[in-house]
Amino acid sequence: MKTDIRGAFSYFKRAVPFRIVPALIATAVLVILLLIPHPEGLTPKAWGLVAIFLTTIVAIILKVMPIGVMALMAIVIVSLSQVTADSASGAIGDALSSFSSPLIWLIVVSILISRGLKKTGLGARLGFWFISLLGRKTIGIGYGLAISELILAPFTPSNTARGGGIVHPIMKSIAGAFESDPEKGTQGKVGTYLALVNYHANPITSGMFLTATAPNPLVVDYVARASNQSFHLSWSTWALCMLLPGLVCMLLMPLVIYLLSPPEVKRTPNAVEYARQELREMGSFHPKEKVMMGTFALLLVLWADLPALLLGGVFSVDAGVLHYLSLNSTTVAVLGLFVLLVTGTLDWDDVLAEKSAWDTLIWFGALVMLAGQLNALGVISWFANGLQQAIVASGIGWPWAAGTLVLVFVFSHYLFASTTAHISAMLLAFLTVGVNLVPAHYVVPFLLLMTAGSTIMMTLTHYATGTSPIIFGSGYVTLGKWWGVGLVMCILELTVFAVVGLGWWKLLGYW
Repeated sequence: MKTDIRGAFSYFKRAVPFRIVPALIATAVLVILLLIPHPEGLTPKAWGLVAIFLTTIVAIILKVMPIGVMALMAIVIVSLSQVTADSASGAIGDALSSFSSPLIWLIVVSILISRGLKKTGLGARLGFWFISLLGRKTIGIGYGLAISELILAPFTPSNTARGGGIVHPIMKSIAGAFESDPEKGTQGKVGTYLALVNYHANPITSGMFLTATAPNPLVVDYVARASNQSFHLSWSTWALCMLLPGLVCMLLMPLVIYLLSPPEVKRTPNAVEYARQELREMGSFHPKEKVMMGTFALLLVLWADLPALLLGGVFSVDAGVLHYLSLNSTTVAVLGLFVLLVTGTLDWDDVLAEKSAWDTLIWFGALVMLAGQLNALGVISWFANGLQQAIVASGIGWPWAAGTLVLVFVFSHYLFASTTAHISAMLLAFLTVGVNLVPAHYVVPFLLLMTAGSTIMMTLTHYATGTSPIIFGSGYVTLGKWWGVGLVMCILELTVFAVVGLGWWKLLGYW
């Protein structure tokens, strides 16, 4: 009998597409939460939605199944349980409501556009070009990798695709050219340093542009909700606010890592010739690369709203009257994708094959839906009020309270293996508490510091975001060095944004 049970369990463990122990833990979390009486101030349905939300976050953290499946699970449970509505049609409508969000489609379309970087080879060409200019010293190669990240960031909303799929192979090729190989025990020559720069450029660039990583539009949504729609981070506003502190972080990062983890080989004149050889093999710019560059230029011009800055807006004529034509960021992204499709730079099979875009649509849409419904049922305000009362009871002043909120939010990322899960679980509540505690004159800088923290926290661990396991898994950096450098970089970047950022935002008139 025991043998049969063990055999059945073994077969079940091999056959089912999820991890059984994490699945049991997530199920136990759901059952326990549902059995707990709903707290005072929340309705039974609101508490049921909390249980679904927390279970989804736990399942994502424990990696029960791919994040898209866990998100679909949340959609199914919300629909079946009808915790958001009084009818089946209303429940499924709520569960699918977020898929009409322009912010979600901005990320999906931008991921589709970024596929052209790999297909045309433009991403690799940019990387090798910067290394051919700066690569005579190891630190110069580091700056070349960082600049490549910065150039690609506005167009690659998958930070994993950018740092792990485009820049990391270039970094490994250069390390290999100097025989810096973890399998040979020679990673310290240049590989460790370059891998750390490769990674830490990724969180910085992710925070500099709205379209640089998938959760950023979720941050935009939460900032707007917390501020009662009084402060909205458009693409251009985000880029302008993060420009100076982001550039300072990017300027300091390769140098600081050079001091923390100095490469054994300091001079690398061969890197320049290696990069030039790669560029020679690529040949001159192909027509499709030129189309990609033209499309990127178009996207930047329209996302930054340069026509409005230079000409007073984009205008259309209707019945002989000149009207202002406002272009939404998502509209601009769709236009860019259409240009790539009609020019043959991408084809429809490329669109269909970009699994990460459609995966993002599902999980991102589900998490946005859950956050929206939690807000609609009063859960966010209930939690925020409780947190606010606890901070007020502690007797600390508002500057310390604001700083505490930022630090707790950032360093709690040690507990998360997903930036999106962390932001979904905590950011809106923390923003809401801060807005209620901070004087109105200082609300915007607080919101911007929290926005910066949502990507700075990616520096901390080797599981912090999708890029980290790719680069850590290549074997160039030990676990202790990864965590140590990550902690230093996190503190450094928070300091830069608290000093340079606040000064920059003062100059821009935000406080």
